[in-house]
Amino acid sequence: MDWTLPYPSRRQPILADNVVATSQPLATQAGVAMLARGGNAIDAALAMAMTLTVVEPCSNGIGSDLFAIVWDGQALIGLNASGRAPAAWSRGRFESLSHMPQRGVDAVTIPGAVSGWVALSERFGKLAFGDLLEPAIRYAHDGHPVSPVVAEKWRLAEPLMPKGLGWHDHFLIDGRVPKPGERFRSQAMASTFEAIARSRGEAFYRGPLAAAMVEHLCAHGGAHTRADFEAHAVDWVTPLALQYRDVTVHEIPPNGQGIAALMALGMLRAFDLRSLPADSIESQHLQVEAMKLAFADVHHYVGDPAAMTVSAATLLDDRYLHDRAQSIDTRRASAFEPGRPPRGGTVYVCAADRTGMMVSLIQSNYMGFGSGVVVPGTGISLQNRGAGFTLQAGHPNEVAGGKRPFHTIIPGFMMRDGAPLAAFGVMGGPIQPPGHVQTVVRLVDYAMNPQAALDAPRWKVNVGRSIDLEASASRELRDGLIALGHRLESVPDSYMDFGAGQIIVKTDSGYVAASDPRRDGQAAGF
Repeated sequence: MDWTLPYPSRRQPILADNVVATSQPLATQAGVAMLARGGNAIDAALAMAMTLTVVEPCSNGIGSDLFAIVWDGQALIGLNASGRAPAAWSRGRFESLSHMPQRGVDAVTIPGAVSGWVALSERFGKLAFGDLLEPAIRYAHDGHPVSPVVAEKWRLAEPLMPKGLGWHDHFLIDGRVPKPGERFRSQAMASTFEAIARSRGEAFYRGPLAAAMVEHLCAHGGAHTRADFEAHAVDWVTPLALQYRDVTVHEIPPNGQGIAALMALGMLRAFDLRSLPADSIESQHLQVEAMKLAFADVHHYVGDPAAMTVSAATLLDDRYLHDRAQSIDTRRASAFEPGRPPRGGTVYVCAADRTGMMVSLIQSNYMGFGSGVVVPGTGISLQNRGAGFTLQAGHPNEVAGGKRPFHTIIPGFMMRDGAPLAAFGVMGGPIQPPGHVQTVVRLVDYAMNPQAALDAPRWKVNVGRSIDLEASASRELRDGLIALGHRLESVPDSYMDFGAGQIIVKTDSGYVAASDPRRDGQAAGF
């Protein structure tokens, strides 16, 4: 591992036997507190995730969805705690629209994060479930000073939130967004957390909180029912795997987009990136083109796995990915169509403890604060994952009742020789697969330490030959990509920008943790 830090950064990698990393320091300290109390990495990750709903509400809420990958010391296990559409949803319900709503009650699918918290705690946790909620309850009840980046995201979100659905009542102070350092509190959230703790989540899906959510949604035209909430269940899944150089990279299978990162990495195996400088025009061009190819397929073929006509295994077929890689022109940017495979607003946290347990966990509303629906008296800010469906007839991601939408949030994990190597994630909507690819390439091909990998400038792909390139990238790289035919356009994206990641890497003597300088975050350990 190269310990140099070649990019401008305020951060240093953290080396310790027990480590955690999040995008908000108060949440990070909640994780440290659980480890110090005798909890394990799961306890730490859950305490951080719960706390983040209070201290970084511009990214997630109690009404979020969640995915996780866990190394429990013997095996790698995946969890899909994303929600499904109300049973009454169909394409006909939205036939007057050109696309799915991005805000409001018709963007809300059944939220899954609470069920994920409970499932992970019951299967892997050491501490009592109620103990994990203590920091979140305290910050909600007593309040906390809003951190600078969170305050700015809050400010940018305010004009986008629909009126009359609860967001303005809950998230504004005297009719305005909070300023950096100003104290935000929510007794409603504290009471909701206490009800979740007492009932181990039952109140949220089968009790008074479920009743309140259904009542509020239906009062504004929603089709949600108590039966939709009662039917919600998590799925334990086997993470997808792809061999990349000497490591195996893992992602959660569809309905998430993690497969896009694996497909791009599978194509990059055809090129000797190590022979090219990390920030060279040639290396970055190859990564961009592989990512565009992967997205062309994923946006065409991926949705709820029960509706997919092409399996994840088929899309990850070695021969197919090798053939797709041949479409890359090393001298010119291209706009790609889907291939023909053979027929057959987000927070990310990671934690690792001295026993060897490692956790990669991500939860999100979507597009910042989500739907703009906040249930009165509860502080439950609901996600807008229904926006991930399509209205295209026959598409595997076509909206339908009881179906999971295409999902953007993806936790990542790497193994080497059958042993855990890294838990990683880069939050931020469509930046996530490109973020995963760039992170893996920098860690594996260029042997960067995790902080350097996070500090490095990023790109993201848009449509056709259009990409965004972070302002910190060199002028040489910018000009070189333009010369190859890439269209560098600034796509308005006030919330997600170039994402933000956290990484934990296992070493022979402990762990190395890092937190992205693009957020308020912190890595910590002892």
